[in-house]
Amino acid sequence: QVQLQESGGGLVQPGGSLRLSCAASGRIFSDDRMAWYRQAPGKERELVAFITSEPVTYYADSVKGRFTISRDDAWSLVYLQMNSLKPEDTAVYYCNSWHRTLGSYWGQGTLVTVSS
Repeated sequence: QVQLQESGGGLVQPGGSLRLSCAASGRIFSDDRMAWYRQAPGKERELVAFITSEPVTYYADSVKGRFTISRDDAWSLVYLQMNSLKPEDTAVYYCNSWHRTLGSYWGQGTLVTVSS
């Protein structure tokens, strides 16, 4: 059974940092595009960043220069290092895997709250 499990969310003050982790299990993920999405209250889910197997990375303009996505395929882990956090980064963050033939999977999400 394919599972994605996020961890690392919590409450942080503006300007602070958090590192989110996503542990993937159930099959090999090294060929997947791995991504982080987020959904703020009352808003649609949006793409934050993704990393391919090459690896090639992409970041939303709103997080470029502050967030860094990385992966450790040996341990099937994906990370999102978030620095200089802002209140508008408050959201539930979801890990996603996508493979062109094996499909897309989602984790349950982890809440990040940026507040003083």
